Amino acid sequence: MTNYERIEQAILFIRDNHRSQPELEDIARHVHLSPFHFQRMFREWAGVSPKKFLQYISAAHAKTLLRKDKPLADVAFETGLSGTGRLHDLFISIEGMTPGEYRNGGSALTISYSFSETPFGPVIIASTTKGVCHLAFFTDREQAVATLKEAFPNARLVPATDPQQQQALRVFSRDWSDRSAVRLHLKGTPFQLKVWETLLQIPCGEVTTYAAVAGRIQAPNAQRAVGAAVGANPVGYLIPCHRVILSSGIIGNYHWGSPRKTAMLGWEAAQAGGEDEAA
Repeated sequence: MTNYERIEQAILFIRDNHRSQPELEDIARHVHLSPFHFQRMFREWAGVSPKKFLQYISAAHAKTLLRKDKPLADVAFETGLSGTGRLHDLFISIEGMTPGEYRNGGSALTISYSFSETPFGPVIIASTTKGVCHLAFFTDREQAVATLKEAFPNARLVPATDPQQQQALRVFSRDWSDRSAVRLHLKGTPFQLKVWETLLQIPCGEVTTYAAVAGRIQAPNAQRAVGAAVGANPVGYLIPCHRVILSSGIIGNYHWGSPRKTAMLGWEAAQAGGEDEAA
């Protein structure tokens, strides 16, 4: 059995048996590996630990049950958890919200949004009291608002600007090198957050590759998962996903179009070059 086949069998085993919440030793035994060797191999191929992957599968099953308005106790039991306390901890860990907040779809959340012009076209930017939660380029305002609504289906959307949005938009006039200057309110898996944190470390005027990002988060075989996390970036440009290119040197795809990505990289290279000359 090849390493890939072992990981494939392990994933299938976790999916088929998640309601019994199998231990690391159980999964490792299924693919004929020691727990230590299996843990290391799984992280290299999947980008997360077996325990975290089990949590993702459990959370996905629980979300399906919550959408059916099942009582929290029933959701916990049918997910294989010992009680509502563990269900609560699972959702805080994976979703960044409680099960009740997930069921409500953000109904207690108020999001302010506004439109602005940038060197790369118009953007919609949105924020909560905690920070900027959405930034996207657009060609149609109504569609831009609809996309925001899809991301936060039950939140109260208010057309308004605020200091957090204004501070964030300054990134288009100078590089955001001081990350503490802009607050973000992001919801993502631990793996996505790890990837996004790595992207924030790419200096203006420089690029990296998906393989390099995977290496930095110590998941060298998870390039495809890294690509998915890069594509799921909810705050375009603030988290510089445009600075990730293919190992071949090709610019690659971009959520808002490869031409815009190329323009961004050229503009940033010129900005960085100008700073070097001034120095």
